[in-house]
Amino acid sequence: MKAMVLNGIVDLMKDDPLVLKEVPDPVPGSHDLLIRVAACGVCHTEMDEIEGRTPPPHFPVILGHQVVGRVIGTGNLVTRHKEGDRVGVAWIFSACGKCEYCRSGFENLCPYFKATGRDADGGYAEYMVVGEDYAYPVPDVFADTEVAPLLCAGTIGYRSVRLCNLKDGQNLGLTGFGASAHLVIKMVRQAYPNVDVFVFSRNEQERAYAGSLGAVWSGPIEATAPERMHSIIDTTPVWKPIVEAMKNLRPGGRLVINAIGKEDIDKEYLTKLNYTTHLWMEKEIKSVANVTRADVTEFLDLAAGVPIKPDKQEFRLEDANDVLTGMKRGKLRGSLVLKIG
Repeated sequence: MKAMVLNGIVDLMKDDPLVLKEVPDPVPGSHDLLIRVAACGVCHTEMDEIEGRTPPPHFPVILGHQVVGRVIGTGNLVTRHKEGDRVGVAWIFSACGKCEYCRSGFENLCPYFKATGRDADGGYAEYMVVGEDYAYPVPDVFADTEVAPLLCAGTIGYRSVRLCNLKDGQNLGLTGFGASAHLVIKMVRQAYPNVDVFVFSRNEQERAYAGSLGAVWSGPIEATAPERMHSIIDTTPVWKPIVEAMKNLRPGGRLVINAIGKEDIDKEYLTKLNYTTHLWMEKEIKSVANVTRADVTEFLDLAAGVPIKPDKQEFRLEDANDVLTGMKRGKLRGSLVLKIG
């Protein structure tokens, strides 16, 4: 099969990270599905994998964790899916199912958590294998390239909103306005019609885009909003927005960081963190770690009911390096999807 393969840690600003090559077709185990991949979303987390902030445990590896395709083969003990089913695969590739976190509904915190496209080969390929318990039926309302971004950008946004403890009538801030944030604003406008969304972005085009989707105000990352936020979701890869967001929180407000890693390019900005200005008055900072299977299922059901669909751009599998570089340089907007096969 054809696949875009990562052979090691790479600086995205200097080199193409992925190599298009022929690799052996994967073989499903007794509880696995063999999927012919139709589409795979491109996520900022792939940059973290490529540049070593959340490195794969081995190389070579096939990236991609927003995967949609058809089941074309099953292991002999599979009971939940059959050949011909259209399924999605998300960031959670597997968890142990036995630890205290798995038993209490927090499998995202499992010490044996494995991520699709990092700890196991993912969807930047014509085929992939996944355990039947970690594949999700895809609602008919979505095309393949529409549902792919929902499996991570949408689902992690859903988990972020839940962690905000948001109530209708409150103010929500978003720092950064990429694939996840644009789905968050669509979700919030449906689920919380009286929530006002304020957007902080470095990019004037992103701010205008946020306004077109219903943001009541937008400004630069370092701006002081006209009102304080009950909660803010940060979707950026850097540190400056963390410090700046804290000054825009109300007393008792919560900042939810929706990122798997932070780049070090502005780490010195943390020296500007001032206890009285940024943290006092019982403000909170909470991180988002991975997703659970329940997050994926619940968000797909919610999105299908509205429906919530991403604004997307489609590319060929062979274009993956250009897409990743364009994302790194901030030149691409909305959800980015590789169309495969």
